[in-house]
Amino acid sequence: MQNRIGSSGISEEWRSQLKVRIDQSQYYLDHNINPQEPGAPTFLRVFLDNSIQLLLPLMVMIVSADLVSSEKSLGTIKLLLTRPIKRWKILMSKYLTLILTISIILFIFGLFSYLISGLFFGYAGWSAPVLTGFTVEAGELNTANVHLVPQWQYLIMVFGLGWFVSLVVGTLSFMISVLIRSTAAGMGVMLAFLISGTIISSIASSWESAKYLFMVNLRLTDYLQGNIPPIEGMSLPFSLTVLAVWGIAGLIISFVAFTKRDIY
Repeated sequence: MQNRIGSSGISEEWRSQLKVRIDQSQYYLDHNINPQEPGAPTFLRVFLDNSIQLLLPLMVMIVSADLVSSEKSLGTIKLLLTRPIKRWKILMSKYLTLILTISIILFIFGLFSYLISGLFFGYAGWSAPVLTGFTVEAGELNTANVHLVPQWQYLIMVFGLGWFVSLVVGTLSFMISVLIRSTAAGMGVMLAFLISGTIISSIASSWESAKYLFMVNLRLTDYLQGNIPPIEGMSLPFSLTVLAVWGIAGLIISFVAFTKRDIY
């Protein structure tokens, strides 16, 4: 990284990111801590950090985009609504199913990641030290609030953030499933949003209003690691708030559309 930062062929934005990563690595070296200590827990942590923006949302989207639209395409929605049950209760039962499914997906995701990676790296490392609390201010690394936590505790935080991101993406996919009749079309819309989010996050440093898009705020674990946010002014509370607003709006639109639309 030190060799790369001296190159004249990189942008100032990438140079500042490298400088922060160098300072973080030096901090780990000064305190004799290996952030990549071999073991299944470390693999699970890194894998989840890199899956929270695209892989996990895709897994959740595949399930949630089919919950209501499949009933429409098959025509079973008409039979379902002939039951003497209010529409909002029917939709709420589907949404509660979605929440349970997201929790199961995350559990299976973590379990298989741990079991398979442990075959190669070993299953130890739950108590390995991990540093968190890094912040970046004006392109400089601030270590004033850095503290050490055991890896199992850090993993709980990472899984909590991963569950929240999955819930928001699942809620928005659920909304599209209510609004669109075709499951394939709903999946295509969400897939376009998620892929565009990965692109925008890497090039939107000068597009300040992009920080209000839900797909730019999915990498919540970056704040735990102290990485530079894609757009200046973004923070963990800010991203949590933006995602919560998108999720609540998606849920309201879902219930209003489902209860008011003429299905027959």
